[in-house]
Amino acid sequence: MTAGIHDTFAALDQGTPALFAWSARLLPIALAGQFFLAGQSLFADLPWSIHGMVGGLAGVPIVVMAIMACAIGYLRGFAWWALGALALYGLQIALATGSATLLALHPFNASLLLTAALVLLAKTEHRRALHS
Repeated sequence: MTAGIHDTFAALDQGTPALFAWSARLLPIALAGQFFLAGQSLFADLPWSIHGMVGGLAGVPIVVMAIMACAIGYLRGFAWWALGALALYGLQIALATGSATLLALHPFNASLLLTAALVLLAKTEHRRALHS
């Protein structure tokens, strides 16, 4: 019934793959951790390398969701947000390795990435709730 209205509800009888759901749950946690680590690096002299390492690991759930949203037909409704998050993640890496001017945009882009992650999580959990 709702599949025609919203594509993320397509084939609810198939469920939501656990890897996709756990990636959607892990990403906002990883990004919140990144904000915390950045604050610790700025104000408590924590090495920036830890922020960079966790940032690299945060790419794993993004790539997983983007691949699954494109490869699994009934998850294609998530593709716009998953690919958007992937693009924002790529931009985040580019901003981190750029000049000081570009680096100043890094926190703003991180907030956009966190927003996309929270939308993906909400859509994923809404799909899972309808399947139950």
